[in-house]
Amino acid sequence: MSDLRDRLKISEESLKEINDLILDPQNEIINRLLEIVETYGGPEKINRKAQEARKLDNLLAQLKAQNSSYLADLNWLIGERDRGAFISIDEFRHKILGPKADSMTFKDELAVTLEISALQFFPWLIAEVKQAIANGELMPGRFIRVRNMAEQVKDNGDTLAVAAAMQIVGASYVETLDTKGTDGSNIHLGGPETITGYFGGVGQPNEHALKWVDEFLHYYTTYGIKQVLNINPGTVLLGYLLHKLGVDVEFKISVYMGNDNPYAALWTLIGAKLFARGDGMTSLIGFNWSNSVNNETIETTAPLRKALGFEHVVRFEHHITETYKSIVIQPYDRTDELVALADHVANISAKHEGAGPKIDATREHPSDILEYFLSKEEIEEKGLMPYLERNYLDKHDALNRTAAALTQHGLSFIAAKNLHR
Repeated sequence: MSDLRDRLKISEESLKEINDLILDPQNEIINRLLEIVETYGGPEKINRKAQEARKLDNLLAQLKAQNSSYLADLNWLIGERDRGAFISIDEFRHKILGPKADSMTFKDELAVTLEISALQFFPWLIAEVKQAIANGELMPGRFIRVRNMAEQVKDNGDTLAVAAAMQIVGASYVETLDTKGTDGSNIHLGGPETITGYFGGVGQPNEHALKWVDEFLHYYTTYGIKQVLNINPGTVLLGYLLHKLGVDVEFKISVYMGNDNPYAALWTLIGAKLFARGDGMTSLIGFNWSNSVNNETIETTAPLRKALGFEHVVRFEHHITETYKSIVIQPYDRTDELVALADHVANISAKHEGAGPKIDATREHPSDILEYFLSKEEIEEKGLMPYLERNYLDKHDALNRTAAALTQHGLSFIAAKNLHR
């Protein structure tokens, strides 16, 4: 066995060849990446622009300049935060456990991040906040967005408002760039009638990987958006390389990437390690497992993540609920499995993409993943906005049920840090 294992060692010569290839001035694909970075002024200037764009005062000032009605919502949100309108962690634990909470010790070092997807429209966040205040509920510690970027920018400052709100509530968030494969990048594919054509890859062919870089740098320097979704091996590598160059990009790998076994995970983590900075940091901050993984796969991969120094850097993002239609066979609810994992696997997020299946089944309009790709105009023409907001609030309810289940087992969670003290 040991003789066989020794054969797997990567030789210094092979590593040198990889370095030589990347550093070769004639390497055209690397040259194209460097050209885009230089177009934006180089890594240091890019980061300075992003830091300035991300300042809360600057985001609010832009909303004021646009005369956006969302500015009043944000000022209200700041006021509710500052007056302590939200349930505290201790209060939530007492709500679930009663006096028993006083004698329990919770595993805060293994806290699960409460994640919701997808926050498509800023007004949904305000509706969620109002419900959380009224009912003594938790707000997510992490939000995922998949709304068309070009559309949201033009919509009353939606992009600015969400960016500001995330700082106000103390949550991380991820945007999904428009170069995501459903943008016509593959000229041979269309809507659901060609869905099997996407089985060979979500679709960032040819020049679209570099378009992804350009789009990221635009939104990074304009709005300070730091974390984006990543769906393709090429753009994953580009995310590693951008970070290695000094651009403070962060990304999470999408469930659409299909990482569904420990070997796929190891390959992804090896790539992150190869291009980590001198301080050991990588741009890979979220790793969304495929819906098909079981606990054993996650448990098997956790020691590999730790051995590479990424246990507290790369979050394992796991779907606990999914939309009722168009993605998985229902009922799909992984709450019990999460509880079994969360007492010994660190840095997990519990992603809520749908209501609990028993709730979704009763809705006049159950949640549907395909509706993520509808424009706001289409949604309003079809009269769907109230239904989609209800679907989103159902996900919020599912997230709170997960928090309750964790609490009942002496486990901990990460909610919006500035709201729940």
